[in-house]
Amino acid sequence: MTYKHWRLRREDEGLAWLDFDAAGSSTNTLSAEALDELSRVLSALASQPPKALVIASAKPAGFIAGANIEEFTQIDSAEAARALVKRGWEVMNQLAAVRFPTLALIRGHCMGGGLELALACRYRIGVDEPGTRLALPEVMLGIVPGWGGMLRLPELIGPAAALDLMLTGKGLDAKRAHRLGLVDACVAPRVMDNAARVLALSGQPARQLPFMQRLMNGPLKTFVAGKARKQVAAKARPEHYPAPYAIIDIWANYGGNALAVPASSPSSLEAIFRSPTAKNLVRVFFLQERLKGFGKDSDFAPKRVHVVGAGVMGGDIAAWCALRGLTVTLQDQSAERIAPAIARAAKLYDKKFRSDKKQARFALDRLIPDPQGHGVAHADLIIEAIYENLEAKRTLFADIERRAKPEAVLATNTSSLRLEDIATALAAPERLVGIHFFNPVAMLPLVEVVTGEQSDPEAVKCAATFVRKIDKLPLPVKSAPGFLVNAVLGPYMLEALRCVDEGIAPETIDAALVAYGMPIGPVELVDTVGLDIAVAAGKALTGSEASAAPRGLMQRVEAGKLGKKTGEGFYVWADGKAQKATLGTIPDGLAARIIEPLLQAAKRCVQAGVVADGDLADAGVIFGTGFAPFSGGPIQTLRERGDLPAADESVAPMVPEGA
Repeated sequence: MTYKHWRLRREDEGLAWLDFDAAGSSTNTLSAEALDELSRVLSALASQPPKALVIASAKPAGFIAGANIEEFTQIDSAEAARALVKRGWEVMNQLAAVRFPTLALIRGHCMGGGLELALACRYRIGVDEPGTRLALPEVMLGIVPGWGGMLRLPELIGPAAALDLMLTGKGLDAKRAHRLGLVDACVAPRVMDNAARVLALSGQPARQLPFMQRLMNGPLKTFVAGKARKQVAAKARPEHYPAPYAIIDIWANYGGNALAVPASSPSSLEAIFRSPTAKNLVRVFFLQERLKGFGKDSDFAPKRVHVVGAGVMGGDIAAWCALRGLTVTLQDQSAERIAPAIARAAKLYDKKFRSDKKQARFALDRLIPDPQGHGVAHADLIIEAIYENLEAKRTLFADIERRAKPEAVLATNTSSLRLEDIATALAAPERLVGIHFFNPVAMLPLVEVVTGEQSDPEAVKCAATFVRKIDKLPLPVKSAPGFLVNAVLGPYMLEALRCVDEGIAPETIDAALVAYGMPIGPVELVDTVGLDIAVAAGKALTGSEASAAPRGLMQRVEAGKLGKKTGEGFYVWADGKAQKATLGTIPDGLAARIIEPLLQAAKRCVQAGVVADGDLADAGVIFGTGFAPFSGGPIQTLRERGDLPAADESVAPMVPEGA
């Protein structure tokens, strides 16, 4: 029998291989059709059982990326959602119940429904290469792992580790998955087929949890669930993010079976799919995929990067580029100025490669101190990240242009100066583009790719390609004061500081905005950025003198209280944390008042063409500031409250070339 999405082949010794090759797609996803076909394959195997079955991918990269997200977006009712979950739950149970040993050979991404399929097998092997990643990321889409993940993962690795994975959506590489017991073996690609063959036919019993873990998965469930709820409550409110609370409840009270939850429960499939959070988080997922599409149509393949400026931003940009495999030369006025950046990079690499000191050393070897700037002549891309002074940047770029390869991309990390003004120093001003990172570089995924009036479109494409190569999200923006992210953050922080001038405590302001869904309050954000930087950015954005700035801000700047870096700003800082007084009552409407300037600034940026449309504005603000993802972004917020029509042409979705 032949199948559309699956290829079944048998070996002479009785082992069967089932290769997944989703038709018409470069990625394996479990569509309804693929699930139905898998069920038929399993039924056929039941009548002629093999000695063992290995499930693998026939794609060049990736095991199974999960359920088909396009089908998910077409669900228009709770009944349809329940039917989708029921189908996957039944097929995974069918796989788990077969009489012969089964093994999932996991090479590449194994996400969501793909991991739930692997969990339904008796054995799992992870292939040790960079692309292998295992995760249950459903919570990041506002939904739950409904095809058996909430049942089988806690039974395999214990409830504490399982809940940590399910409640965060974080992924594991093959080595970490092996240490947790999620996979039975971690092997090199060259031996993966033979390793799968040996383990599948071994007759080895499936992994069993230690006694204490079995207790936590049984009689001690209530204790574990209570602790998990407290941890979730510290990070997410149930009205904003119902899915993590539902995962805990379904595991603790319904045996991991989402279908068993009554429709009246807040944890039910009906409640989850009725929530606007799921709709908005799925939209955010597609916005992220859209950003990943920029730069795909360029052949630019940078290998060497030169960064000028070893301060916090420049040094961390250089460190990140080296982490992602590029050879990086880092220039500043002396080796002593570069040394702190190298030290920070070493800490980053040690953290990223905790289990592989060799990789940490290799990354550090790729980051080369270069006080004389010799790397300019060899770089494919050069990033300027010195202080915000127009004449200093012009002088620097004039020198760089004389020494750089003719085809090298020249980029500035400026956050407030016009590209057109900087480019006047160049003989070929069209070479200059903006590549604007955000602090902290290692944490924030967004990078604004800035087009000046003079910028060559091909250079802009190359910049976007570079951003994707270092695993960041490129957002195309036009050269304008503050671009997008700083242009919306400025009015937001300004309104918060006006509230401080009116006598509202910083703690109250920050608590109101964290309750709204922001990752950090605006006053704490100002302290973190630096009060002097906030003043300079405000002047650059508005053109106003310092006299127009909030009174409390200027008083602190004049006193040298610049925030976290000096130990005191609006807060006193100790051990890297703001020391906050006891919180009082939050006035009604405070969060809405402070958020409103941000919403209106985002709308202005769309109308002015700083970004191409409202969807890109939402993507930029969410991934660049952490703006409440459950809301869908500032433009989506305006749409939902009726201030912008859904079909407004100024904010209509646009698909980039190559997406």
